[in-house]
Parts: sequence; C-alpha cells; structure tokens
Amino acid sequence: MMNRRAVVTGASTGIGEATVRALRAQRWDVVGVARRAERLEALAEETGSAALACDLTDADAVEAMLAELARTGPVHALVQVAGGARGTDSVEGGSVEDWQWMYDANVLSTQRLVAGILPLLREAAAQSGHADMVFVTSTAAQIGYPGGGGYNAAKAAESMLVKVLRQELNGEPIRVVEIAPGMVHTEEFTLNRLGGDRVAAEAVYAGVEEPLLAQDVADVIAFALDAPRRVNLDLVTMRPVAQSAQHMLARGPLQVRTDVD
Repeated sequence: MMNRRAVVTGASTGIGEATVRALRAQRWDVVGVARRAERLEALAEETGSAALACDLTDADAVEAMLAELARTGPVHALVQVAGGARGTDSVEGGSVEDWQWMYDANVLSTQRLVAGILPLLREAAAQSGHADMVFVTSTAAQIGYPGGGGYNAAKAAESMLVKVLRQELNGEPIRVVEIAPGMVHTEEFTLNRLGGDRVAAEAVYAGVEEPLLAQDVADVIAFALDAPRRVNLDLVTMRPVAQSAQHMLARGPLQVRTDVD
C-alpha cells in the first residue's frame, strides 16, 4: 500500500522540524515546507523527507507549491505549524507593521493554504477513506496577557478559523485538529519575537524546570494523525507542569509541599 503523505509547514525549525522527524519515524511520506531551502534540504537528506521552499505569505509562491504537490502525489494530511510572533509591545504602543505581519503569517497564510490544499485532501480522502488537517495555534489564543496583544489577537483569529472550518467540513471524512501549546523552548521562536536578543530570549525560560520541547508537541501531532480515523482531537491544550496557567509559571525546582495540613 502507498504510504500516507503529509505536508508540514514551518519545517525548517522548532515544532515543524520535529514533526517531520516524528512522522518519518512512523513511516509517513513527508513534504517539509518553509522559506529556508537550505535547512529543508539538510533535513530531507537526514530524514528522507521531501523539501519545498515557500513563503506562505506570498500568494504566487503558495500557488506554485500547491501545483507541485498535486503533480507529485496525493496529500493525506496538512500540518500547519508556520507562523510566529513579533514584539511584546502594549496595545497602545504596538507596531502596526509587526501586528500586520503576525496577522499575515498566522491567519491569512493559514486561510490561503487551507483553500488551496482542500481539493487535494478531498481527493486523497475519496481514495483512502479520510484526510487530516492539524493546526498548531497557542495558549495565547485562549488567554490574553500584557505585551501579547498582537500575538493574542492573531492566534485567537487562527484558532477561530480552525473551529469554523471543522463545522464547515461536517459530514466529510476530514479531521480538523487544533494543538495549543503553552511554553515551548525552541531555538528560534522567542529569539525572533525579541528581535534577536539572545540574552532576553533565554531569560524567558530561566529557572523553569523542563519547559515543553518541540518533540513533545510533535509527538501529540503524530498521535493525532495515527489515531483511529473515528477519533478527532478537536483541541489539545498542552503546557509544561511548571506552567499551570498562562499567567502562572513556577521558576525553580518543582517540589512536593510539606506545609500542607
């Protein structure tokens, strides 16, 4: 039988890269998509994935990517990881350019990709029985926090897009899954958000015992895709144990309390 084929965006780093590795380990055919061709090609050489360089904010580039996907085989799953945050400004002092980029990268790119890839997913579902779409949003879509206004707004919009899409596809054999991670320690997310300030980026994680890793999120994505096709994980919210709520983060060792009556 032909292996199932997944398209994973944001595959050059972090959760996207880890998802390519996780799915390849479970014998999926995987197409990694990201802007940085050289990183995709290195990952492809290491894992046996395929690579398609594409800026998802560029409509023409997305159209060309979709044509190449259609030419090269079926698409059974989309894993939309690409996106990101810029800045920690207040609403009052926010950069319109940064907010525009976050909306373009997290919301409009997702809508553009969904609209273009659904015909391929439907074709695969008709042949194999079902298809899948997995979206990595964020706990920032669920709870606002000072300095997060632009990212909160963009991720909340993306999360709502996913919820509406699931309802619009009711009756079709296409699962729509949302994974919303809290604090994940990756090499680039916070670094990019803080304009390349490595010291400030590392301070975000300082003292936090075992933040989530990209591999943890990738494992949940792989589970969702390989679960029996009757099972849809509508929303999985995942945080490190040290983060019991969006605003509540323990810094220092996790210890059993001895002062409880």
